[in-house]
Amino acid sequence: MDAVLFDFHGTLAQVEDPVTWVVAAAAACGRELDRGKATVLADRLVTAGRAGGPLPYRVPPHLAEHWADRDLYAQSHRAAFTGLAATVATDVEGLADALYDRLLEPDGWLPYADTESTLRTLHEAGIKVAVVSNIAFDIRPLFEAWGLSSLIDAYALSFEVGRIKPDPAIFLRACGMLGADPERTLMVGDTPADAGAVAAGCAALVLPAAEPGRPNGLGATLALAGCAA
Repeated sequence: MDAVLFDFHGTLAQVEDPVTWVVAAAAACGRELDRGKATVLADRLVTAGRAGGPLPYRVPPHLAEHWADRDLYAQSHRAAFTGLAATVATDVEGLADALYDRLLEPDGWLPYADTESTLRTLHEAGIKVAVVSNIAFDIRPLFEAWGLSSLIDAYALSFEVGRIKPDPAIFLRACGMLGADPERTLMVGDTPADAGAVAAGCAALVLPAAEPGRPNGLGATLALAGCAA
């Protein structure tokens, strides 16, 4: 392989655990929540729909358009997820926006334990790396804060490219950014949408997402790319 494309969420990094998310967001609003209350609130918010979490059971009609466009436009992404959070009753003023803002901060995410070592091994082997993500905000500052930006050669983000995985166009754009032949490129992700890279001519590896901060099985990438761990 000459290049490897990585999904972001669920592949290289995971959002912080829900209780930590709620406690930190409430603190930003000037409120201190005990763990019991935060746990109940976190369960309700995750069920309603959390960015980086499972899909919501139901999207209210007034949010349907924003939901459909969430990975293409920053304003729709924010409106969709703050709107879902606002469906949960809380006495913390400004919580919905504070919860969303955690998503934009490096502290709101945890890179997987094997992310840095995998990216560094690929970099040292001369294999180009791009991040290909369905996302509506710039994740470059996160990689910069984590000290990983020098290990990424390009970013193909849906809100910038105007295409959403599994559309082959977003994978082809990433290959073009790297100057890589799709037939010599591996896409690594955690969902069937990532496997859409096959339609672009790439090979694909789908790994189940691990819990925050744990190893995510990324060593398999190194074996397929033909470089030692």
